[in-house]
Amino acid sequence: MSAGAADEEPRNMFQYRILRYVPNPLRDEWVNIGVLLEETSGARQAMRLAMRLIEEPAEFDARLRGPAAEVASYLQKLEQNLSNVLQLSPAKGLLAENLDAEMDRLYREQVTPPVRRTGGLLQNTRDWMRGKLNDVFRRHRILGKLEHRVRVKGFTQPGDPMRLDYGYQNGVRGFIQSVSLRRDLPQAKALAYTAGCIHARDRLAEITAITDTAPDTENPRHVFVEKLFASEGIRIVAMSQVEGFAEELRARIQ
Repeated sequence: MSAGAADEEPRNMFQYRILRYVPNPLRDEWVNIGVLLEETSGARQAMRLAMRLIEEPAEFDARLRGPAAEVASYLQKLEQNLSNVLQLSPAKGLLAENLDAEMDRLYREQVTPPVRRTGGLLQNTRDWMRGKLNDVFRRHRILGKLEHRVRVKGFTQPGDPMRLDYGYQNGVRGFIQSVSLRRDLPQAKALAYTAGCIHARDRLAEITAITDTAPDTENPRHVFVEKLFASEGIRIVAMSQVEGFAEELRARIQ
């Protein structure tokens, strides 16, 4: 076995099911609205299970974090109580390295609407960015050491639905969020607000924004975001610089 192969994360067995909305069962037409993913074997002593929906009720997240017997009972009742309008697809197995990254892939491929172009810009820029980041972090052997989809309501306010793409901890707490400078100014403002709340509780926390392009000093919107992020202590790393950032992170969180 090569050194590179030895450093790769072990491939574990998973199974997934798709939650479908079926407006007219007689026509056998449906829309995928969620993914249920379960780790069935792997290096972990405790297997994991996660669900992601287009709209994420807090109840699902809380129930899936309970003891294994309670989770199994809840899923059985959930399937029994689903109406003809909501259906779970048959389970399918797969091999993967990381539950969170695999959830991102399945959600992107099975649930996210098809890519559309408006003015040459992809509608799902952040999904594309997260997919690229998962690939980079996997190659630099840090993907399994990162938290995924980190809730921020503990820093901001109860009920805040925002999640940051990644989190880590090694002496200091760190957070990473993808932001499109080209088309997502509201996301940049949300991240700045969140960073202010995080630093109010933990002034040493590291917050990094991965942007789809490097800030352009001739672009007023880019300049605005750059100053906004600087005022809240947010580091900007463009996608073109993410390989170096991943290697830097790898040296620090091992």
